[in-house]
Amino acid sequence: MPSIDVCYSPELLHLYNLKGKVAVVVDVLRATSSMVTAFAHGIEKIIPVSTLDDCQNLKQAGFLTAAERDGRKAEGFDLGNSPFSYMDASIQGKTLVMTTTNGTHAIRLSVAADKVLAGAFLNIGKVAEFVAAEGKDVVVVCAGWKGDFNLEDTLFAGALAERLKDSFAPANDSTLAAQHLYRLAKPDVMGFLANSSHVKRLQNLNITDDIIYCLQEDVYDVVPVLAGDCLVPLNKAAAK
Repeated sequence: MPSIDVCYSPELLHLYNLKGKVAVVVDVLRATSSMVTAFAHGIEKIIPVSTLDDCQNLKQAGFLTAAERDGRKAEGFDLGNSPFSYMDASIQGKTLVMTTTNGTHAIRLSVAADKVLAGAFLNIGKVAEFVAAEGKDVVVVCAGWKGDFNLEDTLFAGALAERLKDSFAPANDSTLAAQHLYRLAKPDVMGFLANSSHVKRLQNLNITDDIIYCLQEDVYDVVPVLAGDCLVPLNKAAAK
């Protein structure tokens, strides 16, 4: 039986052997939720980069760009990190270069895995279906906050483990802990997260609608998969 493991911070990834495994990178609030939303609304590719300079260099090459730092849209770029920014018809068919405080960096650090997916509550059902069909060990890579543990990404890891519990074994106690937290939170996830650091950070920036939106489960059936340097929808990755 394959296993599911949880890495609570990208800073801990050096302790994990990703070779032969599927890495599910999650940044619930908000990078991977925005990515899933963008693909659901017709974006063609997303190039995740770690730094503002990398994003700026590709902006000069003519790409659509998105940049966020500390919860705010970075100056000089087209878009920020709100999923609502990615519902406009103008993004259809375009390539987006994206950098965020945590999520895009976590994706870049996970490239040693056989497959790298962008997971969110918004597409958790399709992510579960995909990894179940792959039948490989899974590592959920929580983007966290600047290297620190965060609660919302851990809840996603627990929710995914819960969905896979009949066909995947917990790799260790980190998976069990995430699963137990999700079971506690499930009746009222928003309430459970009310005092969490990033929820309070976003609320202080008057960003509340994004939080509510990103905590919805099974809204979209798209799975962003890393193909080379780009994230593409699963169906396009399979066609290559």
